[in-house]
Amino acid sequence: MRGRLRVYLGAAPGVGKTYRMLDEGRRRADRGTDVVIGYVECHGRSRTEEMIGDLEMVPRLTRAYRDARFTEMDVDAVLARKPEVALVDELAHTNVPGGRNEKRWQDVRELLDAGIEVITTVNIQHLESLNDVVEKITGVPQRETVPDDVVRAADQVELVDMSPEALRRRMAHGSVYSPEKIDAALSNYFRVGNLTALRELALLWVADRVDEGLKQYRDAHGIGGVWEARERVVVALTGGAEGGTLIRRAARIAARAVGGDVLAVHVARSDGLADASPADLAAQRRLVESLGGTYHMVVGDDVTQALLEFARAVSATQLVLGSSRRNRVSRLMFRGIGETVIALSGDIDVHIVTHERAGKGRWPAGSWGRFEPRRQLAALAAAIIAPPALAALLTQVRGSLNLTSQVLVFLVALVAIARLGGLLPALLAAVSSSLLLNYYFIPPIHKFSIADPNNIFALAAFVLVALTVASVVDTAGRQSRRAAHSSAEAQTLATLADSVLRGEEAIPALLERSREAFGMESVALLERSGRDDWRMVAATGPRPCTSPADGDAIVPVSDGVVLVLRGRVLPASDQRVLTAFAAQVGVALEQARLAAAAAAAKPLAEADRMRTALLAAVSHDLRTPLASAKAAVTSLRSHDVDWSLEDSEELLATADESLDRLTRMVENLLDMSRLQAGALSLSLRPVTLDEIVPLALDGLGFGMAKVQLVEMDDVPQILADPGLLERAVANLVSNAVKHSPPGRPVLITASSLGGRVELRVADRGPGIAREDRERVFQPFQRFGDRNPETGVGLGLALSRGLIEAMGGSLEPEDTPGGGLTMVISLPVSSTAGPGTAGTAGASTVNAADAPGTPDTATTTDATGAADVDQMLASGEAGE
Repeated sequence: MRGRLRVYLGAAPGVGKTYRMLDEGRRRADRGTDVVIGYVECHGRSRTEEMIGDLEMVPRLTRAYRDARFTEMDVDAVLARKPEVALVDELAHTNVPGGRNEKRWQDVRELLDAGIEVITTVNIQHLESLNDVVEKITGVPQRETVPDDVVRAADQVELVDMSPEALRRRMAHGSVYSPEKIDAALSNYFRVGNLTALRELALLWVADRVDEGLKQYRDAHGIGGVWEARERVVVALTGGAEGGTLIRRAARIAARAVGGDVLAVHVARSDGLADASPADLAAQRRLVESLGGTYHMVVGDDVTQALLEFARAVSATQLVLGSSRRNRVSRLMFRGIGETVIALSGDIDVHIVTHERAGKGRWPAGSWGRFEPRRQLAALAAAIIAPPALAALLTQVRGSLNLTSQVLVFLVALVAIARLGGLLPALLAAVSSSLLLNYYFIPPIHKFSIADPNNIFALAAFVLVALTVASVVDTAGRQSRRAAHSSAEAQTLATLADSVLRGEEAIPALLERSREAFGMESVALLERSGRDDWRMVAATGPRPCTSPADGDAIVPVSDGVVLVLRGRVLPASDQRVLTAFAAQVGVALEQARLAAAAAAAKPLAEADRMRTALLAAVSHDLRTPLASAKAAVTSLRSHDVDWSLEDSEELLATADESLDRLTRMVENLLDMSRLQAGALSLSLRPVTLDEIVPLALDGLGFGMAKVQLVEMDDVPQILADPGLLERAVANLVSNAVKHSPPGRPVLITASSLGGRVELRVADRGPGIAREDRERVFQPFQRFGDRNPETGVGLGLALSRGLIEAMGGSLEPEDTPGGGLTMVISLPVSSTAGPGTAGTAGASTVNAADAPGTPDTATTTDATGAADVDQMLASGEAGE
């Protein structure tokens, strides 16, 4: 019987996989299970070593290779011992040559074949399918991998999860690496971005593994059903109470596909929807947006056609509709929207979702107020067929009904025809019914004559009542249609206003809503730029019009500005709503121009603020070093005092330092003014950090007691202006030294990742709250520091401006363990040597020369892991 395999999967080294494996082994041993340790690597972590406790360890096998000795798991010894459970660390490890298996996962397979249950560990970066992805994320090649099917075949995979911040705190506390390797590790492989991406990979991989397990369970238990994949799901809303059910169902469908979208659409048609509630629609809009979807509203006389046109326009793959609320009689008389959509949907899959309102008895929306051509044809057919059919039926029961009853039967049929098709079919039915009554039921029978004058009055009254009823029904229908159309217009305008009020860009939102509402191909906002020339201000949709002559509908917005729509000719009723849209567009255009004018004035206001601050700085901060230099020079020139040589030297030094400080302040002010004016000249060329950083430090005069510089020889060249970069680095280091406590030097490190080089200046000072971090980059900002020696507060603002001018970025982040780290990111020069970018500037051990090395993160700088000898022995960097 084959043994079971349990895998502890981690996103990165140090999350605690080995600890969890040992904890599980101890728990099973305490229950009486025979557990042995086949191989474990603690990496010097005391808590992990304590977990070994009294667990039995199978002696390791020692192998010699190239004048070095390495230890490996003794597979034969474990097989001979034949425990119930074997703990085997580092599944992706590469064995030292000399054994029968190249990889440790092959050793584990032997143990499983022998019936031994194995508990093991592996990191997400070791999975073969993610090898290239991890290298792109971290910049570190992952040479040591394990086939995915080995891990997927495990009986149980458990994710050992830890947030990036928590893992970095563990590292800062010394729980993962030795103190001298912490800073390098945190600055390189263990960046927050790297750890976050690796964690996401691990979570997604495990989620996929769970899905596979569910499929296997369904297959094993004979559970049928289609596994659906979605891209875009459109859900049709009528405004009824069932909308929430449909939205949630559509969201569940979309969630089954990666990147699935939900688009809710409400069709406001000219006959209205009897149960469409604006409050319900507003609530459903909030619901769909809370689920990550979008809400849309269109106007269309044919709901089915408008719905399908919208679905095809957004490339929908699924369409969700609610089950019809009409009763059985209504379904027999009229084909519903759902059936029509299914018949015309084509490649779009249609879902009909049941709900508690289904089949509760509802006539087709707008059946009293709207006479579509199809319904008018049906009413005309009824007007032709129904009266003769009734006459034939009543002749069979001539003796049972009197003339009054017969007239009433015809009158009921006439009212039904008027309700179905309006005045014209009812008039036709009234004429035919009066003739049939005269011929078949009013004596003399079978003649178009009337013997009794009372019957003449009865027949005339019948015709009059029939025509009156038909006229009333027709008038009510037309008024209802106009009211419903006005309601649809109001809904459309309300949706339009809501889109603008919710923060969407006004003009694009208005144009897009116009295109959606009226079913147009494109909408363009044009402004006259000459006698016959037009300039396009904004547009939406394909093939926007470039002149009013190209459009199918034109609405003036203001003098020289028009709204031009392409797609179809709009009826007069729609032109009224479109005029309201145009008025809103005009207001939005005026607001946009006012906002542009305000934005243009903002630099002037900023410049005025800068001048005010500059005057304050000149009146105070610049005057201090100038006064010191003036006092020193005046004292030296004084003949009243006989200065000693030492005093003269001290006064000269004071004057020199004060003038240097004054020079730096003036240079910062000039550079900041050039940045503000956009007149800063750049001389970009390939440079290396190991030539820039030392020059910056020499200019500051700081010794190694205040600054700790990590070697940067292998960091690739960057594209920068050497002089400006030196100034920026000097400002950052000077600021960091000022805030670092005595005895805690500022750490300067560098690494490369993804075609960029990052230079980190980390201090151990009090740090800065997250909400205040952007404020430190504002000119003349010193956070209450009034020490005149600190300058005018331009250092960080100038540094960020210089770095951004060179195409880089300057961002602050927390220093693990306390403090602030300033991160300069600059692009790698295109002339950098091959293989330098993305390797974190590390010295890499060649796997061909050193077997058993971690074909993953074998880079001392990139991972901050143990030294090469330990890595050769353990086979993994910092597991």
